[in-house]
Amino acid sequence: MKSKLIFGTGMFVATLALATAPLFAAESKVTPAEKAELRQDRKEIYQDRREIKGDRRERRRDRRELRGDRKELVRDRKELRRDLKNGASKEEIVQDRKEIRQDRKEIAQDKVELKGDRKELKQDRVELRQDRKELRTDRRDALKN
Repeated sequence: MKSKLIFGTGMFVATLALATAPLFAAESKVTPAEKAELRQDRKEIYQDRREIKGDRRERRRDRRELRGDRKELVRDRKELRRDLKNGASKEEIVQDRKEIRQDRKEIAQDKVELKGDRKELKQDRVELRQDRKELRTDRRDALKN
């Protein structure tokens, strides 16, 4: 009984060794040009990750700026209501309305920036996906040759 188990185990190990032998043999045949290409693909992936990280950081900053501008708009509107209620001079009311108009422009500008940031982030993610796909293809090709 033990001899059958030992023989079966030996056959299993031999089968695994034969099945994986071409993979080990193929790994040693990667040419220097292919290695350089794989290295370049990994560099591109690293750069894409850095760009995505920077884009996300920029998006957070822009969102924070948008929140601040909205708060400022609310404060300016409250100030205008208070001035109207207390009977302030026309110059003060004109100044408050001017500030509100400026706040609205800033909010619109912030929204445009956020939209651009979203597009940029999406494009960087697409590039990362493409670079990863290219790396997988180059690895497969390097191992086939």
